[in-house]
Amino acid sequence: MGKYIGPKTKIARRFGEPIYGGQISEKRNVPPGQHGAARKRKKVSEYGAQLSEKQKAKYTYGLLEKQFARTYDHASRMGGITGENLLILLECRLDNVVYRLGIAPTRAAARQLVSHRHICVNGEVVNIPSYELKVGDVVSVREKSKSLEVITDSLTGVNHSRYAWLEWDGATMSGKFIQKPERSEIPENIKEQFIVELYSK
Repeated sequence: MGKYIGPKTKIARRFGEPIYGGQISEKRNVPPGQHGAARKRKKVSEYGAQLSEKQKAKYTYGLLEKQFARTYDHASRMGGITGENLLILLECRLDNVVYRLGIAPTRAAARQLVSHRHICVNGEVVNIPSYELKVGDVVSVREKSKSLEVITDSLTGVNHSRYAWLEWDGATMSGKFIQKPERSEIPENIKEQFIVELYSK
C-alpha cells in the first residue's frame, strides 16, 4: 500500500495552505526553495493551474497518482457533475470519515488507525483506508482501542456537529454516515473543475 512519505511542510508551503492539518509557520510562509521569498514567479499557465489543483487534491486526501486516477475514472462514470462526484467519492473514503469524525487528528493518522485494525464498520473490523462508505454505515472505534491515547486526545474538544452528513455518538464512540455530502458542505479549497479539464485533455 503506497503513501506519500516526503516532506509535508514543503508541500503545505508550495500551496500556501495547511494541506496536512495544523498551520503554516508565519516565518516560512513563502514557497519552498533557496530563493522562495525573492524569486519572481512566472505567470502560471492554464496547464500549471490545473496540475496544481490535482496535486493539491491528491496531497489533501492522501492518495497517490494511480489511486487518484482510478477515483476520477469512477467519478466520470457516475451521473451528474464529474468534479463534484470526485470530491464526494474522496469524502466517502473510510480514512477521511474517521478524520472528519474527529477520531484522528489528521487524515494520515486516520489512515494508520484503519490500517492497524482499530476501526470497525457496522461492527466488523475494516483495515482498508480507501473503503467506500455507504449511506447508513456506522463507523466505530474497536472496543480494545477505545483507550488509545491518540484517539482520546483527538476526540477532546471536537465539534461533532460540524458536518451535517455525519452523526456522532460519544457514548459508543461511533459515527453514522447519514448521507453523501453536497459539494457546498465540503470545506476543502479545491477547484475541482480544473482537475476535470486536466483529465479531459
